[in-house]
Amino acid sequence: MMDWGKLSTLNAFLNAVSAILLLGGFINIRQGNKSRHKRFMLTALTVSALFFVSYAIYHTRIGSVPYPYHDWTRTLYFSILIPHVILAAAMVPFIIAAVSFALREKFEAHVRIVKYLWWIWMYVSVSGIAVYLMLYVL
Repeated sequence: MMDWGKLSTLNAFLNAVSAILLLGGFINIRQGNKSRHKRFMLTALTVSALFFVSYAIYHTRIGSVPYPYHDWTRTLYFSILIPHVILAAAMVPFIIAAVSFALREKFEAHVRIVKYLWWIWMYVSVSGIAVYLMLYVL
């Protein structure tokens, strides 16, 4: 039988991999290596999609997990979680647009979006790890 609770660890791992790939994509585009940038970013997109599938399965099977502490960390937890959830949902259409522009070689439009989107995607990836650590490890 599957231990669905272990998916939370997989989700944190996928968030970490996504953050590393986003950083690799950023570094490569700054160095002018468009082909490596493209590979990093399409892999980050794939890893993020795998995360979403795993996340959906986890929450379908486990449900919502309440934050267990009622001290100062609760405020910190929700100050990370709330923007994480809102930005994670809001960035999806922008990621689709950015990828679409890049694949159609409309790079000016792509850059206009990703100069903000990259930071949001990175925040969502890293804050996902923080939420996991606060909820399951600390």
